[in-house]
Amino acid sequence: MEFLAEYGMFLAKAVTIVVAIVVVISAIAASGQKSKKPGKKGSLKVSYLNDHFEEMKESIRSAVLDKSELKSVHKEEKKKHKSESKEREKERKAAQKSDVPEEERTTKDKRVYVLNFKGNIAAEAVACLREEISAVLSMAGNEDEVIVRLESPGGMVHAYGLASSQLLRLKNAKVPLTICVDKVAASGGYMMACIADRIVAAPFAIIGSIGVIIQLPNFHRVLKKYDVDYEMISAGEYKRTLTTFGENTDKGREKMQEDVDNIHEIFKSWVKEHRPSVEIDKISTGETWVGSQAKERYMVDELKTSDECILQACENADVYEVEYEFRKSIQDKLGRVLDQSIDKAVSKWFEKSEVDTYQ
Repeated sequence: MEFLAEYGMFLAKAVTIVVAIVVVISAIAASGQKSKKPGKKGSLKVSYLNDHFEEMKESIRSAVLDKSELKSVHKEEKKKHKSESKEREKERKAAQKSDVPEEERTTKDKRVYVLNFKGNIAAEAVACLREEISAVLSMAGNEDEVIVRLESPGGMVHAYGLASSQLLRLKNAKVPLTICVDKVAASGGYMMACIADRIVAAPFAIIGSIGVIIQLPNFHRVLKKYDVDYEMISAGEYKRTLTTFGENTDKGREKMQEDVDNIHEIFKSWVKEHRPSVEIDKISTGETWVGSQAKERYMVDELKTSDECILQACENADVYEVEYEFRKSIQDKLGRVLDQSIDKAVSKWFEKSEVDTYQ
């Protein structure tokens, strides 16, 4: 009874908190709705990562070094920066005096664009990825580079096919592409990764799963047991091969297996085309490997984290993180707030229950 009373109090508090949040958010959304530009699809956020890392570096310096040491470091850096600026100006003037055509004389510092792709089963992140790539292609040249931080366990074939095709736009434009995998790039995730000029993976990142799988439950025997009929009308012999509620046939299973095998062959051909160094028959078994094992199989090129790649890029290039965010409706925002509030409340209740259990 004590447990039920505590659970009832927990539910009452959770409902009260959620209702209060909904009221506040609704008021804010209603007041701010007039100021929004109608018809705007979304917004592009561009962050200059060189400054971000420089700020962190300066913060740790200020905490660790005394004033005289800090002053000395700043003086040395200023001197180095001045020397580099003079060298760049000298190179620019030399290029102007040379016989190089005018349209090729203008030189610019290398730019690196960082994109993030966190994929789910439906590869919903492709909606933002396509906008980000369109934006980058409006500026990037073949002397620049795009780094994609990729995380995905795979999912629907057509969805990841589209995501892969978006990355292929960079290759077709001859913009160097590096893909970094910190956690996982499996199945559809590796379908995307293999397009890169260079694949970088953390030592324990999960790589591979070059295979195809289809799973579905069948309730035919349950329906038959309770005398429930299931009717399905279709045109075309193979319009439906396997069904969830009807009786599946061996012929239907054979056709589905044939379709799966065909998709697998297309997947293998795609990987082989973009990673010719791999022994495709040995890595297309549906298995996964950690980064170090994947490197031995030529599935990745280097072992390091995305942080190392980006910090290294900052040493000799201007690095920009590009993120596209679609405009969210009030309903979307409220739904997200509700989900987060409920998750937080449930997590707290479980934590409290565990504490009570072990006391």
